[in-house]
Amino acid sequence: MSTTTSQTPESEGQPTARPEGQPKGPSTNGSTNPSTHGATGGTTRTSRLIHTESTTEIPVHLLFRDDPDPVSLPLAPAVVGRRRGTGEQPRVARADATAAVRQRPVPDVDPDLVERHARVLPGTAGVLAGLCGAAGCAVTSWWAGVVPVAALRALELPAGAGAGLGPAQWGAFAGAGALGLFGFGGLARGRTGRAWVLDLFGRYRGTVRRTGLLWVNPLFLRRRVDVRLRHWRSEPMAAVDANGVPLRVVMLVTWRVRDTARAVLGVDDHQTFLRECVESALARVLPQVPVDATPTRDTVSLGNTDAVGETLTRLVAADAAPAGLEVFSAQPTRIEYAPEVAARMQRRRLATLDARHRDSVLTSVVDSVEDTVTRLTMRGLVELDDYERKALVKDLTVAFYTGREPGF
Repeated sequence: MSTTTSQTPESEGQPTARPEGQPKGPSTNGSTNPSTHGATGGTTRTSRLIHTESTTEIPVHLLFRDDPDPVSLPLAPAVVGRRRGTGEQPRVARADATAAVRQRPVPDVDPDLVERHARVLPGTAGVLAGLCGAAGCAVTSWWAGVVPVAALRALELPAGAGAGLGPAQWGAFAGAGALGLFGFGGLARGRTGRAWVLDLFGRYRGTVRRTGLLWVNPLFLRRRVDVRLRHWRSEPMAAVDANGVPLRVVMLVTWRVRDTARAVLGVDDHQTFLRECVESALARVLPQVPVDATPTRDTVSLGNTDAVGETLTRLVAADAAPAGLEVFSAQPTRIEYAPEVAARMQRRRLATLDARHRDSVLTSVVDSVEDTVTRLTMRGLVELDDYERKALVKDLTVAFYTGREPGF
């Protein structure tokens, strides 16, 4: 391996100096044949393409050094260099306005606040307990002798002991009454698509999603929540597009409660929370998308409801997930101009459509005139000078445009 260093230029025709006593060989200024090199067995240096170069030997041990580990360097933002002589300052390249909206950091939630099943009993157990409590109260009343004589005769029961209402009787009354109240007071009916979130003295105790007759501890505070698939159609919400045009957007959101514990206890009102998430997503997406632009492969407009709806669904689902809500779709069903600019924007849109149509008609007329004049001259049907050609082009343009104007 060799490196080249610059020295004093040598004359092109001057031969290379040899040490005294060295036999003459092939000239180093000409090209060397590899076969001659192998036959002579000598070490002949090829001709130098640059006459100002010289070779310097490098120690062999430097060629086999271990390369250091690559070091990762931070990437600086792309800067557009200024053009020389214009005085233009370097500037950082702007990001595309149609780039994907990044998701915000997910808020921290209580890891212990997760839905779990509550311990409940079948409704039969509650009915039996209530009946036992009622029977205990009746027996205690007979034991204390407080049952009327007429009731005893009607039921054909023997007269009671008549012990009176002492401490034992009051204790029996309290126990039987508590059993009856707990038995009948804990009965509940579970319905399909409904759930109960149970809370005892401010602590989450579980969720009941079972159906039928159930017995739930009557000391628990029950909060009913709807877990069915639901949709919410919003009122017209204010928004602006990328050009600052005020809009009114109606959203249709399909959602359901996935985690009842977080939906009921994690936020104040999960329906209001969902509504605010939708408004926040609209405020982040719509200002980056124009309403009147023609959608292409690289740009997106509000006319492309699929792309806009997909972005809105992703953002709303990410924002509502910490509250235990599952969002399946968030689609704009109607996008219209605000009342204060609706008439003006409608006139502007009609003027744009009219200009596009007139441009297409004029382009078609010019192509037809060009084709007609070219055919007439190429086939030799007419010989026209410049003045006659201009007059013919003028007449044909007026005729073709007049013929197309009624269709416009």
